[in-house]
Amino acid sequence: MSTSATASVSTHILDTSVGRPAEGVAVHLSARPGRAADWQALGGSATDADGRCKDLPALPEGTTHVRLDFAVEPYFEESEKKQADAQQDAPANRDSGAFFPEVAITFAVKPGEHYHVPLLLNPFGYSVYRGS
Repeated sequence: MSTSATASVSTHILDTSVGRPAEGVAVHLSARPGRAADWQALGGSATDADGRCKDLPALPEGTTHVRLDFAVEPYFEESEKKQADAQQDAPANRDSGAFFPEVAITFAVKPGEHYHVPLLLNPFGYSVYRGS
C-alpha cells in the first residue's frame, strides 16, 4: 500500500464484440469528498490504441468517491461506419448504434490505494470490475 494521501485511478476499455481495445473513447473523471458533497469535474482524456487512458487527472486530497464517464456512442458510430465500409454486401437491416450511449461508473476510494477500473463493452451491454 502506498503512503500517498490520495487515491489514484486508471482505466481501459475492451470492446468484447470484436475482441479489441476501444480506441478514441472520451473518458471524464469526477470526484467528491463524501456522499453528500457535489461532484467536482476534474477533466478527462481519451483511450489510446491499447484502449487505455494513461493521463487521467490526479484526485484531490480527501476524495472518497470517483465517477468515470465514458462517452461510448461516438465510438460505436465510428465502429459501425468502419464495419459497413468493410462489409458492403451485409444486410442493411441490422441493429445499430449503442443501446447505452454513455456509461457512468461510480465507486468509493480510500487514500493511498490505486483503482484500475476496466470497462468490458459491447453495443448492448457492459461490465466493470476492480482490476489490478
